[in-house]
Amino acid sequence: MKKQLEREERALEASKFDFFPGTYVLPQEFGMWKEEFKQRQGVTWIMKPIAKSQGKGIFLVNKLSQVTDWKRDHPDPSDSYIIQRYLDNPYLIGGKKFDLRIYCLVTSYSPLTAYLYRSGFGRFSFHRFTMNSRDMGNSYVHLTNVAIQKTAPDYDPNAGCKWDLHHLKMYMISKHGEGPVNELFANIQALIIRSLLAVQKVIINDKHCFELYGYDILIDDHLKPWLLEVNASPSLTADTWMDYELKFALLT
Repeated sequence: MKKQLEREERALEASKFDFFPGTYVLPQEFGMWKEEFKQRQGVTWIMKPIAKSQGKGIFLVNKLSQVTDWKRDHPDPSDSYIIQRYLDNPYLIGGKKFDLRIYCLVTSYSPLTAYLYRSGFGRFSFHRFTMNSRDMGNSYVHLTNVAIQKTAPDYDPNAGCKWDLHHLKMYMISKHGEGPVNELFANIQALIIRSLLAVQKVIINDKHCFELYGYDILIDDHLKPWLLEVNASPSLTADTWMDYELKFALLT
């Protein structure tokens, strides 16, 4: 949609679609990614298998040879991966990385009708964040998926690794003031709306159906939200009592 707006010379509106890092599908878009890689020396990238969940098969790369080796070992075009510029300046709490899971219910794409669930949560890593090259393969540092974090040796199943959105927002307000944090969450809402508008014309609309989406959003150290991915029909499994209450309220 951003490219379409640029073709229509609507640069101001197109500039508002700057909420996702550079993303490509491999191996189909390897050539396009390679060109950007050459222009962004020193950038780290994250590779994610398509149609998998819970952090399975995700790894970081920072060398062209790592991706060419992967491409050689995965000649089947159907064995696709997403490669995305890794955001190496996340907002940290207690030195630890987190992302937000926000739920959005879409009951219609024509007209677009969507409802945001106010009680999302932050998913935290259990290890302090670092971009040290020695820790590039450490999933406990870089991935916030609960399925990954709960295998950490120091994981506390009673505490879990989530913080409800209300308390997280109150913490950020105590650090930065109400104005900047309210602006951040307004930008998150705008991000979600624009992402839905981007696919509005290609989603088959059925008035008898609805879809629940789980948005994964990362906040950087400038309080800018970034869309990492959108999960259709996200898991509603509860790991803790707090998690159960949150998801039960979502369903009721």
